[in-house]
Amino acid sequence: MFAPARRLLPGGFRAIYLAPVLALVALFCWALASPIGAAPDDDYHLTSIWCADSAKTTACLPGSESWTRIVPQAATELSCFAFDQDESAACQARELSGDPTPTVETKRGNFVGEYPPVFYSVMNLFVGPDVFASAFLMRVVTILLFVGITTALFILLPPRRRSTLVFAWVLTVVPLGLFVLSSNNPSSWAVIGIGSLWIALLGYLETSGRRRAALGAIAAVATIMAAGARGDAALYAVIAIGAVLFLTFARRRQFFVDALLPVALVALAGIFFLSSHQVAAGLDGFTASEAVSAADAGAAPAVSGFGLIAYNLLNVPSLIAGVFGGWGLGWLDTPMPAVVTFAGVSAFVAVGFLALRGIRPRRAILVVGGFLVLWLLPVYVLVQGGDTVGTGVQPRYILPLVVLFGGLLLLVESGRLPLSRVQSILIVSTLSVSNFIALHMNLRRYITGNDELGLNLNAGMEWWWSIPISPLVVWIGGAAAFAALLAILAREMRLQPVVDPEATPSR
Repeated sequence: MFAPARRLLPGGFRAIYLAPVLALVALFCWALASPIGAAPDDDYHLTSIWCADSAKTTACLPGSESWTRIVPQAATELSCFAFDQDESAACQARELSGDPTPTVETKRGNFVGEYPPVFYSVMNLFVGPDVFASAFLMRVVTILLFVGITTALFILLPPRRRSTLVFAWVLTVVPLGLFVLSSNNPSSWAVIGIGSLWIALLGYLETSGRRRAALGAIAAVATIMAAGARGDAALYAVIAIGAVLFLTFARRRQFFVDALLPVALVALAGIFFLSSHQVAAGLDGFTASEAVSAADAGAAPAVSGFGLIAYNLLNVPSLIAGVFGGWGLGWLDTPMPAVVTFAGVSAFVAVGFLALRGIRPRRAILVVGGFLVLWLLPVYVLVQGGDTVGTGVQPRYILPLVVLFGGLLLLVESGRLPLSRVQSILIVSTLSVSNFIALHMNLRRYITGNDELGLNLNAGMEWWWSIPISPLVVWIGGAAAFAALLAILAREMRLQPVVDPEATPSR
């Protein structure tokens, strides 16, 4: 499977060409693995999407107050199963229909500019005559954007940067990333944007010609996606751009000319950052409506002053572990077995330590700095709000930073991670099994609720989509596609050349 020669399928077709298709299958299966309304605050985000275009009166009407709107019933009540892991999604069929007629007044939405408008405005284009079908189409659009941008980056980046692109994603997306990327949550765009921005910009500064122009365009699109989805992602974009400029800095006139694009992107992200009310809430501590209740995330002691700072500093790893399954998915009500978290953290740490071999000073500074930001930024937000780890800040908020940190950690100078064949097989196997378990647990939670356990997902179904594909097929198909994707990518990375005649030397 990881042979050192480039084996071609019949007709000269290389296995790597299947990677985008397998990624689509894996993510589509994750999109089917949870009902509409399963992502955190989906009632808020869906009503925000439906009301993003004030001229579309068939979808949303003005409310009795300036901060309220009238929307379809389903948009506000889709999450009827939230917070109770034993409750399946059958309540949707009992209580809701896809009727798009605005009938319910709500204050839950982006009606006073709490979030940037780009994500909501783009998704509003796909609002149609059925709430459920429209929301699922939006999931598909996000998946296509992610796979399309990542595929374009793989083609356009210098070959020595492709290994970083691939491993930065595969080592950080199981399971939270896969869930978020296939959801209706704006965090999906934040993750895509930050994870793509920094490496596209690095490629822009290391290449020339049309390739350079295309990478610059991707960096601009990624900045708009991230900063236009969440205010905190605008700050992350500035951090990512600063990291790339530090890594590539050179006392040459050409560098300062090249830096005009990154500076312009910083200004763009700054505009989104300063205009987002969500950012002000984060800097001052999240409000109760945005916080995670201690009952859901695990009770935390009431502390203040130095004790609050110390408690949060010592417990931030819980947030980072949440990216790998340490916290529940969805409304934090879909717990993952400990083995999922253990597998994800182990794979990330193992590959990360290998990538530190022969690290150069600039990247070492970036890795240390990225680690400190990942650790200290959540502490600052929590302390400002008087909150402890378990309330106020969720793992999905820092997921873009985890992807960015993973990329900087894996940015090896040789262009190829020093993984042996056995190590590659172990990493692929570990992540494949982790995804296999996580996907089953996510499906089970909504099909029957966790009060009914069993391997056969087709047995005793209380909820499922009106499609001719069974839950068991989605589970096996999604897990197999992801495993095959990892195997193909791992083999390709072991064969990846590190010399690129079109790339300029790394500064």
